[in-house]
Amino acid sequence: MRLRSTSACAFFATLLLAAPGFAQDADNDLAKKLSNPVASLISVPFQFNYDRGYGPNDGNRETLNIQPVIPFSLNDDWNLISRTIVPVIWQNDVAGPSGSQFGIGDITQSFFLSPKEPTAGGIVWGVGPVFLLPTAADDMLGTGKFGLGPTAVVLKQDGPWTVGALANHIWSVAGDGGRPDVSSTFLQPFVSYTTSNAWTFTLNTESTYDWEQKDWAVPINFQVSKLVKFGEQPVSLSAGARYWATAPENGPEGWGFRVGLTLLFPK
Repeated sequence: MRLRSTSACAFFATLLLAAPGFAQDADNDLAKKLSNPVASLISVPFQFNYDRGYGPNDGNRETLNIQPVIPFSLNDDWNLISRTIVPVIWQNDVAGPSGSQFGIGDITQSFFLSPKEPTAGGIVWGVGPVFLLPTAADDMLGTGKFGLGPTAVVLKQDGPWTVGALANHIWSVAGDGGRPDVSSTFLQPFVSYTTSNAWTFTLNTESTYDWEQKDWAVPINFQVSKLVKFGEQPVSLSAGARYWATAPENGPEGWGFRVGLTLLFPK
C-alpha cells in the first residue's frame, strides 16, 4: 500500500509540475469557481488521500474520493446542486492487527438549494439535506447505518480571495441495530487565493465531532492547485499536505498527503 500511495503522489506531482506547458488558455474565473462548492459548474474530482498512525500497529489508510458535482437549474433564480462523495478505501491494521480491507465505503450525498446570484453584499449560500448511505463493502469500511441531516454552505468571493465554510450534521435513522449510532457534525472552514494565471492556494480544515464518542478529528489541509487544459478539456491538478491536529484514540496522527485531479465541464 505504501508503494501505491507513493506512486500516486509521484504521478500527480509530475502532472502538476508539467502543468505550465498546457496552461496558456487557463481561465482564472473557472479556477475561482472550483473554490465555490455551489458554483454552477459540472465537475468530477478524483481526490486521493493518504493517512497513517492508526492504532498500536501504526496502520494506514488510502482513500480515493470520487466526488461528482452536478448543478440543476430550477428557474431563473435558483439552482439545485448535487454533491456526491464515493470513497474507495484501502486500509491496513487500522484497528490493531486487523488485516487489510479494500472496497467502497459509505456514500455521502448532499443537495444544496442556492440562489443563482450572490446577495447585495456578495454572499453566496446554499442549504439542503445530506444523506449517509450504508454502501460499504466491509463492516470496517463503513457505519452500517442510513443517516440524514441538514447541510449548509456560505462564502464570499472578493477579488482573488474566497472565504467561507461548509457544515453538516448526520444522525443515523436506520440500519444494522448491532452497530453504533451515528451523530456526527462536519465543519469545513476554508480560505483560498487564486492568482491571475489560475494557481489556487487553499487552507482548510475538515473537522468532525462524533457526539456518540465525544471525539474530535481535525485535519488541517494546505493545497496547491493549477487549472490547465489538455486540448479543449479543462482540468484542475492539485497536491497538498495535511496535519492531524487531533484525532480519536487509535485514529490517524502526524502528517498525510492529498493529490487530486478534477475534470471540469463548463457550459
